[in-house]
Amino acid sequence: MAGEATGVNWIPKPADATGITADFYSDMKTKPTEGMLRALLNAEVGDEQKGEDPTTNALCDRVAEMMGKEAATLLPTGTMCNEIALRVHCDPGDEVICDRSCHIVNFEAGGPAALSGVMINPLDGENGMFTVDQLRPAIRPPSRYAPTSRLLAVEQTTNLGGGGVWPLKQLTEVAELAKSRGLSTHMDGARLFNATVQSGVSARDYAAPFDSLWIDLTKGLGSFAGAVLAGSRAFINDAWKLKQQWGGGLRQSGYIAATGLYALDHHIDRLADDHALARSIGESIAGMPNVGKVLPVETNIVIFEISDRGPTAAKVVAALLRHGVRLGVFGERTIRIVCHLGVNPAAGSLLCRHLPGALQAD
Repeated sequence: MAGEATGVNWIPKPADATGITADFYSDMKTKPTEGMLRALLNAEVGDEQKGEDPTTNALCDRVAEMMGKEAATLLPTGTMCNEIALRVHCDPGDEVICDRSCHIVNFEAGGPAALSGVMINPLDGENGMFTVDQLRPAIRPPSRYAPTSRLLAVEQTTNLGGGGVWPLKQLTEVAELAKSRGLSTHMDGARLFNATVQSGVSARDYAAPFDSLWIDLTKGLGSFAGAVLAGSRAFINDAWKLKQQWGGGLRQSGYIAATGLYALDHHIDRLADDHALARSIGESIAGMPNVGKVLPVETNIVIFEISDRGPTAAKVVAALLRHGVRLGVFGERTIRIVCHLGVNPAAGSLLCRHLPGALQAD
């Protein structure tokens, strides 16, 4: 799962952005729009920890209502949302069931073990989505010799699954089975609105079977920071204590919240543009030399494998950088492309024009 600017140094080596005109590395590379910045400058703010920030309160109330939950809280990052949820739902020694490719397993620096002392029971789903038949044998019967199966966690959409969208029926089936066996349920909804735009299913319907979930204000929504965790009032009360303990308490957070409110008003429907661009790129890549498997493109993510005849992913990415295009290395022969409001069809054309040559260079 290697990528740029990842490594063991405590400060990542900066990646030079000079000359980059088409940055498909991640939808985290978006920057606030002019409308967002105006909303930020005009935000009414106060002390969030005292409940005195009206803009943050408005955002949390709105997200809770959209998700059909009782309450919500603003946190700095989605990773903190996931880790707090795991700690609230689980005791040390409990087990979390999730897909092997999910963010909790691969991109949170061992947080489940370090912060909550929980075990992970990973399932091998298809494009990040497992079935009720895979889940059923993974739930352990009560035993003093084994960890307790305590939490089911899913990712909507699936990141390393190529932006795959869980069908509502499949999602509901796994959640209902988990609950029938006494497990809590949690959704990593970082790209939940990509799923709603692609499928037409409401966020509330996707959220209904889950005790907790969160949405990211960055990524497709385009803000510069923040994520909102939602659940019952009791869950959010427990989450607030961990938020304070782990350094996630904010002050004049309304500046972040204002960009989130703006995004909910203006940036959800436009996700369809990202999906269309990703589909176009995916179709072009499928016919290029030295391209092996291309995962199904449902939303804004394109993941493809380079055949053994071609160069490594790192060499392909390095070649494209010389043309002002940045992609993400996600394995020795795996590349990820993510579409977002910071790229457009012209950027996609630039990528598709230079990628065939990069795939043949060695």
